[in-house]
Amino acid sequence: MFKKATLVVALAAIGVSAEAQETPTLEQMWEVIQQQKAEIEALKSELDEAEHKIEETDVRVETTASALDVISQSGGSQSSAANWTENTSLGGYGELHYNNLEDSHSDANESEIDFHRFVLFLGHDFNEKVRFFSEVEIEHSLAGDGKPGEVELEQAYIEYDYAQNHTIKSGLFLTPVGILNETHEPDTFFGVERNNVEKNIIPTTWWEAGVNLQGYLVDGLRYDLGVTSGLNVDAFEGKYKVRDGRQKVAEANANNAAYTGRIKYTAIPGLELATTLQYQSDLLQGELEQGAAATLFEAHAIYEAGGFGIRALYAAWDIDGYYEEATGKLGADKQEGWYVEPSYKFFDNFGVFARYSEWDNQAGTGLVDSGYSQIDVGVNYWLTPQVVFKADYQDQTAPDAKAEMDGLNLGVGYSF
Repeated sequence: MFKKATLVVALAAIGVSAEAQETPTLEQMWEVIQQQKAEIEALKSELDEAEHKIEETDVRVETTASALDVISQSGGSQSSAANWTENTSLGGYGELHYNNLEDSHSDANESEIDFHRFVLFLGHDFNEKVRFFSEVEIEHSLAGDGKPGEVELEQAYIEYDYAQNHTIKSGLFLTPVGILNETHEPDTFFGVERNNVEKNIIPTTWWEAGVNLQGYLVDGLRYDLGVTSGLNVDAFEGKYKVRDGRQKVAEANANNAAYTGRIKYTAIPGLELATTLQYQSDLLQGELEQGAAATLFEAHAIYEAGGFGIRALYAAWDIDGYYEEATGKLGADKQEGWYVEPSYKFFDNFGVFARYSEWDNQAGTGLVDSGYSQIDVGVNYWLTPQVVFKADYQDQTAPDAKAEMDGLNLGVGYSF
């Protein structure tokens, strides 16, 4: 259509030119015709080139559209990038501590400021049933040879909802025991330091590698069943506390596994009751032929109503007698502790607490004084629900010849 219109315009131009002048000779008419013919051929050439470019552009548009279609349907790079940002979460927590403590036995003063923990969480939902979660921590700000801190991978596991209200996780995860071991962000508990019973007896923070089943038997009644790597207390180096046996899944000795079960009741609003039982047939991972079977029992209660709250926990290890022989520590075959902690929040952002605790890593005999006790009193001020300032005073009673640390603790913590 465009070509025909061009020819018509050219012929019309010839006609107008002819009428405006005297009748040309045949030679002149022939020259005009040849000139117009050349112009028409040039226009036709330009038109063909333009049409060719339009066809190429149409092909490219169609190819691009097809490619985008394939990417969208197959979850290609652009779609994957969008899904990654939508289904991936980042979080973390941290806490800075200042401790000014004095040993009442020797009057030695310890004043220290320490960025105790810096933690990052990274999680990803592959779909509605499969997810990943991880936790990386830097302790004491600086890690390396001769430095006080460590870089630790505390969690890295895959979780799969294999049935309604039932989940299996596999990888590296926190042992389901106690109050603080699984939930220890600084804005979730009172006091600058984590309590001594969960730290020295359970021992928080404690993670292992393996498989764990969890779910709800009925509404408000949850279970956990796990088979994981176990503790490895090197008795021949004179270590006897269970806390010393955490391998942190770093080329861990796996000769002997641990089996953990927990029941948790939360059907009544504000109330949590839970108990955990763990068994490991050899706490020494084969160091002694006789072995050292170990059983952990833990039970706790949490109740909150209005501004009032209370926490109470008891934990105890019962360890085979050969363990005591290997360590040479009298009474080390039994390690136990308990605490009770009432608190009150006057406002949403201000609360006070008191805690009484006792713990003993050599509780197997009454012939020696080996137990500790401590009273803590203090305040928490939440600048926001996830940013908290803390202050408390501790009064510790220690066995003879052991450091008895009393004094002030200050802290600031956050989570997101």
